[in-house]
Order: sequence, then C-alpha cells, then structure tokens
Amino acid sequence: MNVYDGERMTEMFAGQGMVQVENGKEADLVVLNTCHIREKAAEKVYSDIGRLRRKDGSSPMIAVAGCVAQAEGKEISKRAPSVDIVVGPQAYHRLPDMVAHAQSGKRSVDTDMPAISKFDIMPPRTKQPRPTAFLTVQEGCDKFCTYCVVPYTRGAEISRPWADLINEAKALVDGGVSEITLLGQNVNAWTGEDEKGQMHGLDGLIRALDKIDGLKRIRYTTSHPNDMTDALINAHGEIESLMPYLHLPVQAGSDRILKAMNRSHSRDSYLHILDKMRKVRPDIALSGDFIVGFPGETDQDFADTLSLVKQVRYAQAYSFKYSPRPGTPAAIMDNQIAPEIMDERLQALQALLNEHQHDFNKQSVGRTASILFERTGKLDGQLIGKSPWLQSVHVIAPGLKIGDLADVKLVDSGPNSLTGELINILDKE
Repeated sequence: MNVYDGERMTEMFAGQGMVQVENGKEADLVVLNTCHIREKAAEKVYSDIGRLRRKDGSSPMIAVAGCVAQAEGKEISKRAPSVDIVVGPQAYHRLPDMVAHAQSGKRSVDTDMPAISKFDIMPPRTKQPRPTAFLTVQEGCDKFCTYCVVPYTRGAEISRPWADLINEAKALVDGGVSEITLLGQNVNAWTGEDEKGQMHGLDGLIRALDKIDGLKRIRYTTSHPNDMTDALINAHGEIESLMPYLHLPVQAGSDRILKAMNRSHSRDSYLHILDKMRKVRPDIALSGDFIVGFPGETDQDFADTLSLVKQVRYAQAYSFKYSPRPGTPAAIMDNQIAPEIMDERLQALQALLNEHQHDFNKQSVGRTASILFERTGKLDGQLIGKSPWLQSVHVIAPGLKIGDLADVKLVDSGPNSLTGELINILDKE
C-alpha cells in the first residue's frame, strides 16, 4: 500500500510540474513515505532525515508521510526541526498545498482521518512505467489485533466506491497495465454497490474487472480469514484472470495465542478455508504471515505453529519476531518473550518456510506457465517475469520486451526463482 501511495504522490507532484531525481540531496523536496509496522521504524526515519543534510548544512524541503507521521504527529517537528511537513496516510492528497505553505516558511502537520476523500482529489491514472500496478480498493482495519497499530494509523475500514475502482482500473489498462493487484489492509472486507444498486463483495468486483478488455491478470492482498467468503473462494475456480495465489495470514498455529492476539479465527477454521480453496483451485499457491515470540508464547505454542506450517506447506511466507507497538494492548501484556528465545524460534520457523518454498519451486519444474515479463535480466536477451503463482522466472527471450506475455516451460529452480524456456508468445505489446 505504501508503494501505491508513493506512486500516487509522484503522479500528483508530476501534475505540479515536478520531476524525480535519483539522489535525495539533489532534490528540492524529499518525501519520506513511512510504515510503522516494524520495530524502530520511527528511529529509521530520524536517521534518514539526518542523512539528507548537505555539506553546507542545508537540507531539502522534507515531508514525512505515512504511518510513522500519523503515529508521531507534531513530535516529529519538535525532534527534527528540519522537517517542514508531517502528513498522515489519509491526508497526503493535501501535499501540494502543504508544500506551498512550507515555501512561505511555515511548518505543516496534518494527521486528520477524513472520509476517503483523498482518492477523489488524486489525478487520473495515465501511462504506467510497468505492466503491473497496484489499486487500493479498501483501507483501514476494524479487527484490532492486539499487536497491531494499523487501526490507529490507517483508521476504520472503508471501501472505495465501485465506479471509482472500475474507472481507475480501466485507466491503468489504457496506460499499459496487464496485471492489477487489488490492495487493502483487509482487502477481502471490501463491499460496494454497482451501477444498478446491487451490493457486492470482493468477488463481485473481481468479476467486473475480469470483463475489462486488456486486463489479463488479477491478484489481491492482504486478506483476513474472517472475510474469506465462499463466493470469493469459488471465484478462484471460475475466473481465469484471477491468479492461483492466496496470501492469507494466520500469525500463529496455537489457538491460545490466536485468542490472545484477538485474531477471531481458530487454527481449525483457518485450515478449513484452505481446504475449501484447494478443492476449487488445486494448484493454488498459499502464502501467510507469522509472528513468533508473542507475549506468553510457550514452547508448545510455537510447536503448534511449526505443525501448522508442516500441514499447509506454504509456497511463500513472511515471518517476524514480535515487537511491541506503543499503544497496543500486547505491548503491556505480561510474559514478554526474551529476545534470544525469539531469535531461536524465528530461525527455526524460517528454515522450515524456506524449505517448503524451495520444494514448491522444485515441484514447478516441468510445468508450462504463462509469464508476464516485468523487467530485464543481467544476461543478453534475458527477461524476468512472474508466473501465475507469483514466482520470479528468468527467460532468454530475444525479440520480446517488458509487458509481453508468453508460455514458458519451467526447467530449473532455486530457492527464490526459476529458469524457463520460451515456448509460445501469447501476447506482444
């Protein structure tokens, strides 16, 4: 979502006549777009601010945007006087006005959370630099997991209107995009009313997007188990453009820890969702998120997580040590886990996840897959693209270019990518 927000800020500033430069110290304006999920995020922001100081002691105009800005607010201006603008993730549409205000020598802070008006003010999507694009359809979270700051930095769950999303998707496709990833803190919580007044969930939106001529691939992330409806699961077996990949965070394999996290799903209910998904789409690639060392996590709780991973066998996964987020209930819970225990558990979990990811890639060898080429490789004539299962695939493809789609036979695998041989060109830009 921060990538999407960054792209929209860039488009907004381009409409003001600004252009990007490679080095922040050469810029007139630097926007630090921040995330507050990980530990020490605020400290990293202050370090970046210090690095922007030039040899003569001056600095470019600095704007701190995103979730750290939302959480820290005016404290950023107090602690870092060189910062001119502090703007939260729901107010960045005001950046041009805030820049003009800062040019008069006055600092600006805006961490309001108005209705989703920022999307109405953003400039229309135009020519895109890549054949893939993000499209935010939903923001905020009402789940209040005890470890998470998102409800406090992104606000309540809000779904963007149906017509706005269809129009933005069409504009992206007209701008050269072949694959769109729908985004949301809880993307599968999206609901909206179509032009006929009929209510839909995310599956209905995907079915409508599938009808856009030129849109070849659809993905979505991140989902919550509680919002994983049968209609959305069934869509994976019925819509060809909906890629066979599901990122569905579970966070832990222990029901006791899940309850302490306020995850509102159980181990069994989560596994039941995956069983239903595999029935409608047997080749689905599954991805997840895990937190180790949550307060009170015992050796048995962690063993339950490992056993769940062994049962599911994820194609990809993200795993992190628990880090207290100020203001969240978990930060003041008893039985905080020692860092050395968290380190040990994380290493064990990541070793297992990496083994399964490599196994998934090895099992893909021999398949034929459509590859959408996204960038050039290091070798002459080499292009790198994504398989339907979100694997990076390297292919020697002379005569083809970024944005082309081709059938490729997967012939070799590594832990993080595969090698393919060109079979048939499906679509040439």
